[in-house]
Amino acid sequence: MSFLSVRGLSARVKGGPALLRAVSLDVAAGEVRGLVGESGAGKSMIGKAVLGILPQSVQVTGGEIWLDGVDLLALPVAERRRRIGATAALIPQDPLTALNPSRRIGGQITDRLVDILGWERGRAEARALELLAEVQIAEPERVLRCYPHELSGGMRQRILIASAFAAEPKLIVADEPTTALDVTVQKQILKLIAGMQARHGTALLFVTHDLGVVSKVCQSLSVLYGGMVVEDARVRDFFAAPRHAYSAALLAATPKYTDPLASLTPVPDAVIAAVRAEVADFDGGSHG
Repeated sequence: MSFLSVRGLSARVKGGPALLRAVSLDVAAGEVRGLVGESGAGKSMIGKAVLGILPQSVQVTGGEIWLDGVDLLALPVAERRRRIGATAALIPQDPLTALNPSRRIGGQITDRLVDILGWERGRAEARALELLAEVQIAEPERVLRCYPHELSGGMRQRILIASAFAAEPKLIVADEPTTALDVTVQKQILKLIAGMQARHGTALLFVTHDLGVVSKVCQSLSVLYGGMVVEDARVRDFFAAPRHAYSAALLAATPKYTDPLASLTPVPDAVIAAVRAEVADFDGGSHG
């Protein structure tokens, strides 16, 4: 049974273009699902819709978001926020802008435990130390007293991972969590997230543009273009035989790390034209 079930989710800029077009996907308890596609495909927008943090300029125009058996969009706003806060968390893309520069790291982790779980501050601080150790940060006592600018990008991202797992959420949205890091640190962070996810049994919605990352950390994936899901598959099936022409073109365009001097293969213009036509057909139909 799916822990997260998105059904026919559509969203648009208020008075402007559509951003999501009848998106449907499922994430089972403990499953890692990748959301893949080029910039502007709608990957991050899906994650923000699930977490209830869409920009004010964007409105949901249709569909359902079922989280742990409850349709979030049918709830009053206050109840929706309470349920999401108690059940889900975010690992954001840029650790420097996600952390409050004027507050020490300890307070930024413990606030979540105090506010969501109602813990006493002392208990929350002890748990924060455990979390920093779990994300392999040396000298956690010292780091808790640091401000974000005193730490490296990799350490800041580890702190965001610790914060996301702090209240034991059942679902985490990871929004391209390695984009702001160098290649060596990216590999470490991916391994860390995968290990944390496995130990905690957390469902993970992993937003990325990198099919190589999907092959390493995900069990299933949704390929998006223009706010539409063009393919939904198990990862092993996708890499063996993608069904949609756009998916196959994305896979063919992935750099071959075994042959770094090989020329890159662009997505053919004919494939782009065809998938754009699918989007236009959707918009020209009776959909909202």
